[in-house]
Amino acid sequence: MQINGLPLHALVVHAAVVLGPLAALAGVLYAAVPRVRDRFRWPLVALAAVALVSIWVSYLSGEQVQEANSYGGPLAELLEQHRERAGALRLAVTGFAAVSFAAAWLHTRTGPLRVALSGLVAVSALATMMLTVLTGDAGAQIGWYDVNG
Repeated sequence: MQINGLPLHALVVHAAVVLGPLAALAGVLYAAVPRVRDRFRWPLVALAAVALVSIWVSYLSGEQVQEANSYGGPLAELLEQHRERAGALRLAVTGFAAVSFAAAWLHTRTGPLRVALSGLVAVSALATMMLTVLTGDAGAQIGWYDVNG
């Protein structure tokens, strides 16, 4: 799919690169700072949902870009690395969103459940942030391959 001559992937990937880490940061704050949990739970849910959608759309539109291009040599290796990281990212953000939704829904619970959900939110947020950066870096290396500057 294209919008004004540009592949959808080139447009939506920017939302994924910004919103993924932003949602992850909200998740870490939610998990690490108990006094802000009540105020942060709905922004966390909203950010996690938008990040989930943008990363999945980026992943699916990236498959279309890959099918449309046949790279060779080192560029093919970079593309494969980007594709593998994107596959891991889509799973990580799906888990992060699910855990964030559960934590917000079960917000008033106490004890081991709250501790477990907070821990899962933090771990999945960090995984989402790390994989977003690594996936974006691999994609940027493809886009800027062999550009002098």
